[in-house]
Amino acid sequence: MPTIAHLPAQVTAGVDTHKDTHTAAALDDAGRLLGTAQFPATPAGHRQLLTWLRQHGTVTLIGVEGTGAYGAGLTRYLHTEHVTVVEVDRPDRSTRRHHGKSDPIDAEAAARAAQSGRATGTPKQRDGRVEALRQLRIARTCAVRHRAEIQQRLQSLTTTAGDAVRSKLRDLTPTQLIRTCAALRPDPNHAAEPDTATKISLRSLARRHQQLTTDITELDKLINPLVQAINPALSAAHGVGPEVAGQLLVTAGDNPHRLRTEAAFAMLCGVAPLPASSGKTHRHRLNRGGDRQANCALYRIALTRLARDSRTRTYRDRRIQQGLSTTETMRCLKRYIAREIYTLLTA
Repeated sequence: MPTIAHLPAQVTAGVDTHKDTHTAAALDDAGRLLGTAQFPATPAGHRQLLTWLRQHGTVTLIGVEGTGAYGAGLTRYLHTEHVTVVEVDRPDRSTRRHHGKSDPIDAEAAARAAQSGRATGTPKQRDGRVEALRQLRIARTCAVRHRAEIQQRLQSLTTTAGDAVRSKLRDLTPTQLIRTCAALRPDPNHAAEPDTATKISLRSLARRHQQLTTDITELDKLINPLVQAINPALSAAHGVGPEVAGQLLVTAGDNPHRLRTEAAFAMLCGVAPLPASSGKTHRHRLNRGGDRQANCALYRIALTRLARDSRTRTYRDRRIQQGLSTTETMRCLKRYIAREIYTLLTA
């Protein structure tokens, strides 16, 4: 048997990630700094980083900043190498004021957060169908926002247009307005005239609106079946449509079991109650943290159930009679819905 002196060292590492480079720091099992080094943020650099760490001993744990951003590629590689990775938040401002700011310092701080147990979050896996869903939803969300902005610009241009143009467009519905503006045939040789310039702008915006609508429709044809295939039970839940289900799936990730309890999922969605008691006053307040898009998805489920489910309305009325405000009642309702959604996500 090897003697204690010849046992391989247990190494805990931290990585400060950036667009072009990653800086790693290694600690031994006693918390002593073994060294820091910088590597390119490329597949070859990822291999070099892990090789360098293994030169110091057996790598037991690596804390990585930005596992969903600049550290996504490194996290995927470490996962394939069966290395345990935890997600590390950047140091708070008070720590940086006392200890300074540099890539080696941040890497060492990440390693110490992982070694001490302060950082315990399991990163999302980004190699499955939920990651594909996330990518498609990014394109759809951008298209929806851009289309809404274009709709507002069309209404604004119509309101401020000259009488000749405004009189023809003011009473049209949004659908009719877009169709009419897209069919305009202004003469570009008279673009210096305000009415002609307005028509050119209206036509350009209307055609862009139509193109975005086509893009959204095509993305929906890909997203909706994918959401249904990933988790049919979630899609079948009352008040959960494709948009809401897609957001909740993306929030949980390809490995929803990384969320060990339904309370952890509620905290992730920003619906876990936070104590706000003082003296003889005992109450809880809204949680303004967490994933706000997931919070919005739970809010939509609550609104749908309040409109169509008698049990939900009965629960709301009972809590209001107990003295809770409407806002506090909605917070409680979202908390119960999060418990149900967690069960569906991890079943």
